Amino acid sequence: MTAVERITPSRENCVYTSCYCEENVWKLCEFVKAERTAPLEQLFVVFVSNDKRMIPLWKQKSGHGNEPVLWDYHVILLQVRPQSESLVYDLDSELSFPCSLRLYGAMAFRSDRHIRPEYHRKLRVIPAESFMLNFASDRSHMRNPDGTWKMPPPPYPALQTAECQMNLDDFISMNPAVGWGTVYSLDQFLHTYTGNPSTTLISSSLT
Repeated sequence: MTAVERITPSRENCVYTSCYCEENVWKLCEFVKAERTAPLEQLFVVFVSNDKRMIPLWKQKSGHGNEPVLWDYHVILLQVRPQSESLVYDLDSELSFPCSLRLYGAMAFRSDRHIRPEYHRKLRVIPAESFMLNFASDRSHMRNPDGTWKMPPPPYPALQTAECQMNLDDFISMNPAVGWGTVYSLDQFLHTYTGNPSTTLISSSLT
């Protein structure tokens, strides 16, 4: 990546809070919109989850070796560029920032073909403008029953709209009748944005 192509701060200079991936991506969108580093129409927020809320991702910073991290959901930023490869911005990944979607698909998503159905990934793809207008989180999902934080929250105020204080579940849901954007299977998503389905993977821990 060259300085001319970069649309966000460098990884170490991005607004980042561990375990608040949806807010980290919101802040990336906010930066691009404010600084006009790319047309906002190129940016899509991608929620990765499934009905069981058990999705494996490889090449995550919290992983160990070649073992995947099992998330309930994860959020990445996708840049769809005309006449160029689509790019993924994932602040929790060991891969480059940004990373081509083709490489991210092969290294981080891999494939659903050889893992149990309960681990199959679905992806909700939302235009960045729609995400910024509609997303709201009071961070209650990160509180323990006694009110303490599971992980420290970001230092800025909670992201809310005039109409809503909390709709995170509508974004995590992979029910196409709920929320915003379009829901894809992993193969559908990769075929739509790279032209190729996912890369074959054999993983004994998830088969």
